[in-house]
Amino acid sequence: MENIENYTDINARTIDKWTDNGWEWGLPISHEVFADAKNGKWDVLLTPIRPVPHDWFAPFIANGRLDGVRLLGLASGGGQQMPVFTAIGARCTVLDYSPRQLDREREVAAREGYDIDIVRADMTKPFPFEDGSFDIIFHPVSNCYVEDVYHVWNECARVLRPGGILLAGLDNGFNFIIEDFTVRPLVIKNRLPFNPLKMDAERRQRMIDNDEGLQFSHTFDEQIGGQLKAGFVITGAYEDFNNEPDAIADGIPSFWATKAVKPNGR
Repeated sequence: MENIENYTDINARTIDKWTDNGWEWGLPISHEVFADAKNGKWDVLLTPIRPVPHDWFAPFIANGRLDGVRLLGLASGGGQQMPVFTAIGARCTVLDYSPRQLDREREVAAREGYDIDIVRADMTKPFPFEDGSFDIIFHPVSNCYVEDVYHVWNECARVLRPGGILLAGLDNGFNFIIEDFTVRPLVIKNRLPFNPLKMDAERRQRMIDNDEGLQFSHTFDEQIGGQLKAGFVITGAYEDFNNEPDAIADGIPSFWATKAVKPNGR
């Protein structure tokens, strides 16, 4: 029986396995995509399908570039977003708890010949950075792997400089109420919020044994209200879908993305 007090270690091992088995969010970008980014043709994802609008990087973007901008990729390993940001001039740091996801970052950096600060750390703990270290935090969907998102937002606010921006991808909870998306009509199986640490031990162990990891749904209060409580001002938002034809056909968005600004003087 796994020690659930160390659930983030369970999740790190699970994501390592997914990455080794070809997980789509652990497939690094190609040299061609990196070269396109250097030539001004680029996009990045916070959620599965819809690219982040370039104007969300204002006020730090100029002529499509982020030259000299200090950017933290929070739980953003995999060699997908950080190489793009590096190609357009950002000074990147990536924090992730999966060693294999960080290996992907090292692979792309070695292939393309750039420097990146690579930090293995658990985002349920204090972030290993000084106050005001970054201009931008880029946080794709990943706080579903931690129970306490209020801590994440508070730490984001601490390590961002005044005027800095937090770009976050968020699971809105729909993915947790359905267990089998191949069945039509869809069948609701779980209540929200979904917290595997509070379910019966046998079911939780099945999730671990099946390499599902221990994932959590989070409420609107936690995801949006939590950012506001941490002192952020939300200035942009959009919805997105799972990147599966059936999910789009169902017309039920499963994700949100938000742009939040840390006000000057905080």
